[in-house]
Amino acid sequence: MDFLLSQNNLYIVIIALVSGGMLLWPSLTKGRGGNAVSVQEAIQLANQRQAIFVDVRTPEQFKAGSIAQARNIPAAELAAKAAGLPKNKPVILVCDQGRESARAVAVLRKQGLEAVSLEGGLRGWTQGGLPLGKKA
Repeated sequence: MDFLLSQNNLYIVIIALVSGGMLLWPSLTKGRGGNAVSVQEAIQLANQRQAIFVDVRTPEQFKAGSIAQARNIPAAELAAKAAGLPKNKPVILVCDQGRESARAVAVLRKQGLEAVSLEGGLRGWTQGGLPLGKKA
């Protein structure tokens, strides 16, 4: 007990506890939210549960290359157009790197939709060796 009450040792114990908590935080938050899926999980959702891909990038970015089955609904318009998405199918949101789509998940979940983000976005998709389609 004297070890813990010594001022220098108390600082070391506090630093160890804080750093341990910071190391555990990503593991705890990833499993709890279920907001992102890997490329393989996204393909399984599309095949088994008829999930739809929604690309939240701008129309110009979407036309340059996107997942072949994806619809384009820019993030700024997502809340207004969410009513047009099916409530009985999962929605997989896609952007360039997965950051913008992760924020957009909350918009759809507030409207009662089952939504997830594609981990790594289109970069993760292409790194997984999967093709992109170009829209005319």
